[in-house]
Amino acid sequence: MLEKFVNGVETFLFRHRGWVISFFILASLFLGYQASQLKMDAAFTKNIPLQHTYMQTYLKHQKDFGGANSVMVAVEDVSGDVFNEHFFKTLKDVHDQLFFIPGIDRAQVKSLFSPSTRFTEVVEDGFAGGPVIPADFSYSQSDLDRVRGNIEKAGIVGRLVAENYSSAMVSAQLMDFDPQTGEKLDTIALAEQLENDLRKKFESDKIKIHIIGFSKMAGDVADGAKGVLLFFLFAIAITGIMVYLFSRSLLLTVLPLICSLVAVEWQLGLLTVVGFGLDPMSILVPFLVFAIGVSHGVQMINAVKKRVASGNTTKVAATLAFRSLLVPGGVALLSDTVGFLTLLAIDIGIIRELAISASLGVAVIILTNLILLPVLLSFTHLEKQVNTKEIDKTEKVWIALSKFATPKYAVSVLAITTVLYGLGFYQSQRLKVGDLHEGAPALHSDSRYNLDTAFITDKFSITTDVMSVIAETKEEGCTYHDIINRVDQFEWLMSNTPGVQSTISVASVAKKVNAGFNEGNAKWAVLPRNTATLGQAISRIPTTSGLLNRDCSVMPVYIFLEDHKAETIETVIDKVKLISKALDNDDIKFKLASGPVGVMAATNEAVAEAQLPMMIYVYAAVFILCLLSFKSLKATIVVIIPLYVVSTLAQALMTFLDIGLVVSTLPVIALGVGIGVDYGIYILSTMSVKLSEGLDVQKAYLEALKERGSAVIFTGLTLAIGVSTWVFSALKFQMDMGILLTFMFLVNMLGAIIIIPALSSIFWRKSC
Repeated sequence: MLEKFVNGVETFLFRHRGWVISFFILASLFLGYQASQLKMDAAFTKNIPLQHTYMQTYLKHQKDFGGANSVMVAVEDVSGDVFNEHFFKTLKDVHDQLFFIPGIDRAQVKSLFSPSTRFTEVVEDGFAGGPVIPADFSYSQSDLDRVRGNIEKAGIVGRLVAENYSSAMVSAQLMDFDPQTGEKLDTIALAEQLENDLRKKFESDKIKIHIIGFSKMAGDVADGAKGVLLFFLFAIAITGIMVYLFSRSLLLTVLPLICSLVAVEWQLGLLTVVGFGLDPMSILVPFLVFAIGVSHGVQMINAVKKRVASGNTTKVAATLAFRSLLVPGGVALLSDTVGFLTLLAIDIGIIRELAISASLGVAVIILTNLILLPVLLSFTHLEKQVNTKEIDKTEKVWIALSKFATPKYAVSVLAITTVLYGLGFYQSQRLKVGDLHEGAPALHSDSRYNLDTAFITDKFSITTDVMSVIAETKEEGCTYHDIINRVDQFEWLMSNTPGVQSTISVASVAKKVNAGFNEGNAKWAVLPRNTATLGQAISRIPTTSGLLNRDCSVMPVYIFLEDHKAETIETVIDKVKLISKALDNDDIKFKLASGPVGVMAATNEAVAEAQLPMMIYVYAAVFILCLLSFKSLKATIVVIIPLYVVSTLAQALMTFLDIGLVVSTLPVIALGVGIGVDYGIYILSTMSVKLSEGLDVQKAYLEALKERGSAVIFTGLTLAIGVSTWVFSALKFQMDMGILLTFMFLVNMLGAIIIIPALSSIFWRKSC
């Protein structure tokens, strides 16, 4: 039945070649226009697992206490002392400029010039206080001295002012939409505006501006991603040269490249059609589509060359090549597509978009490289361009490689494979989930963003590495001693946790206020047991502090971490869970989590939970499709085993390279499996036919090598060389992906030509 279907498709396509070409031209014009409308899209919410329990808490209290999508601007005085007129005027200008940028939540803008930045001091009559910068501030030296005193009384050194008074902070929360247009906030455009309106406008020989936050990081990644186009052009050039060396024909070089580029164009156009943008973190997907397209394109031109060399006309050769490759190529591409679609099971928007983007790209390759390419080839005349002697030159190489399909060599190959797998599996267990370096992992350590992060971390006692644990209780719960005491106990225990830099909550501030009511005596820095006295202390803490809500039923405990490395976050989260279990009761519950580190913790847990199911789904999809194609359990297992070994070795490699399993790296293994399965399917599909004809395993493998071997080895080497150039990228994550993909392209190719024949000699022992 399958053969009947293939014959019917072949007859239809090659009898209506003109209409087929016309369809592709029209579709390319339409999707090319759609691709030109594609925009970068780096929304914050796409990077977080919105259904995770931590994120449910985060979203529930985001309005009252802000979210994790913040921006921090440190204004540095180069002289090392901020108390001068020029600095304070610049700080005021930076505050005002940030306040009026569309997309900034103006109620959440915080600096020395914010009305909510206040100080309190103990005087003879009780308490006195006011704004840190008074309304009559005139930038005179006496006013600057007064502000210095107010800063110290307000206890904001290390938070809004650097610990050495060399800089001051302006921070703000971002909205999810642009209030001027009502549309989703353009994170990348905002990052550019921050750069132009703040850094370029106010930085001088006296002032330096340091900006961090998700939006700025996304903007820097997007800027670095522009270089991906250059690497893409390099890849096309390298691939073109390699294809020419392989085919010895300019025509056979240009056609597969054109068809692969058409696939990329269609993929980008379809993204616009389905309403997606292109996230900077998934900017590598078009190259993968191009790579997979070239892989199948080379198989097609190789098959056509073989048949022309056998004496067929180009049209007949193209027809025969189409008939022989439609099923194995289609199964390989369907395996890729279904494998990528399994990523939809992961509850993170950016991974789901990547899954759809990659799946669309691979799916269209079935049309562009398995249909369009042979139809285009059928119009050419290759009879005079194909040299039979060149094809025969590889005979000795194939005879040598065919020995891997004999029991004598197979035992050694499988023994080495088993040892490598064992070592790789042991090492892969050390793979960490989460970031393993300080700063933004997508950027190099010497990038401007990471240098700004290092400055703020060094000069301030708080950074963006903050997590808030939400204490939920009853109305006016903070006036009950038992409840507020549990908050105090929780904060104290967390402050003594490895990796925690500092903490703050309504409880610790209330103790300071109570001491203030008692002449500042440190002995009174406790939580009053009397409800009225406790209420008096709490009443001095405004809701604008972010330490409590209006009815005092929610009290965040802010935990500032030393960094956001995977190990640090895991240690803190485990401690929070342990303490919460001990302190939770009917009146108060400590819930994870909000803040940037809360988001990271949720993301890390989502990635960790998704890793095993994702691999199961990917391999299940490949297994089912191979089983349907080969109709042989043995053949399916022979294809799967090398893929699994290479995946394990790739995870081991990640540990050696200090690459953590994060949102950007999680899909790589699935992508590697999708690309790697192509090699195995092409080799084994030919072997299966020859085995069914009665040939022994070695001869069947030799025939497979003659038919497909040069194309498999060529594509593995070509694609590896192409992605290896990524080590020079301005983006660290692209450099990491380049190393991993180079490894997977090469080792999957080696697995197909070495491990598959070795396994075949064992599984089909009677045929040896």
